[in-house]
Amino acid sequence: MPLLETAVPALNVVWFLLIAVLWIGFFFLEGFDFGVAMLLPVLGRNDKERRVMVNTIGPTWDGNEVWLLTAGGATFAAFPGWYATLFSGLYLPLLLVLVGLILRGVAFEYRSKHPDAKWRKMFDVFATYGSLTAALVLGVGFANFAIGLANDGKLWNGSFFGLFGPFALLGGVLFVALFLVHGATFLALKSRGEIHDRTRGFVHTWGWPVVGLLAVFVVCQHAFWPAASEFGNFAALGWVTAAAAVAALAASVFMTVHREREGWGFVLGGLSVLAMVAGLFVRMYGNLGFAQDESQPVAARLNIVTAASSETTLTIMTWASVIFVPIVLAYQAWSYWVFSRRISTKNIPDKIVY
Repeated sequence: MPLLETAVPALNVVWFLLIAVLWIGFFFLEGFDFGVAMLLPVLGRNDKERRVMVNTIGPTWDGNEVWLLTAGGATFAAFPGWYATLFSGLYLPLLLVLVGLILRGVAFEYRSKHPDAKWRKMFDVFATYGSLTAALVLGVGFANFAIGLANDGKLWNGSFFGLFGPFALLGGVLFVALFLVHGATFLALKSRGEIHDRTRGFVHTWGWPVVGLLAVFVVCQHAFWPAASEFGNFAALGWVTAAAAVAALAASVFMTVHREREGWGFVLGGLSVLAMVAGLFVRMYGNLGFAQDESQPVAARLNIVTAASSETTLTIMTWASVIFVPIVLAYQAWSYWVFSRRISTKNIPDKIVY
């Protein structure tokens, strides 16, 4: 049973929620980027088809990664104790994520710099496995946050291989599978011709198994690690996010495959990602993803109260966010509007002048 609820300063709550929103935005947007890149060897039968797939995300993939950078920067400024513990203790998993993102970036930027088929194939492999690595490790990491990372009150004191328990591996596999389906619904929305038909076939084959996998993950999470602690009992809210995630993904598969409404399929798939990640942050509220020994005073543990910056710092950050965040959102929405047309192999020239 949780102890009496611990009071949390309002700005601490605001910035925890803002960081959650940044991560949700990252997984919503970068999730389909990961999925498209991982699908390159599955759906792209020749170089022209793979060029179409890359072009669907080419104008926006780097902007989507800004959400990750902003989430990291916000964590550093708003919760330096949280940031320091994560980046000092979990540097190996974070390094794997960084390597995956670097491989992706290099692949997208250099793939078309040379006409040689082996050159392009090499960078397609970089994009695929870089995306797979980043998605897998992030899934393992957030599943560990749901469990609660071992710590001594200030620093993580677990082992690297201890991060890869059964539920953590389930989380990694789920993130990969969910992003594959999310990427496929995006491709169905953005493409025409054979790629479009092949993508819908992929969702038809794999969509429903992923719905089942998601259901297993969220049920295990909220059954074994409910969102209830001295910082508040949000178990009911956790179950709501779980149900919403599964229902939205099921509706996404149905709309994409059986109604041929790719726009609704993509939006509902994104809502599923949103609800699943929101459920993880509901569990992380207060404890920041670290196990809490509630027999110890709050001040002796790593949590939303002790890891936060001063009230002055949080106030300045809040005003800066009020000014600049709407500008960034407006620009990114505009960029998606500009590049909203469907494309096919007919839009790709047979020869490119280098």
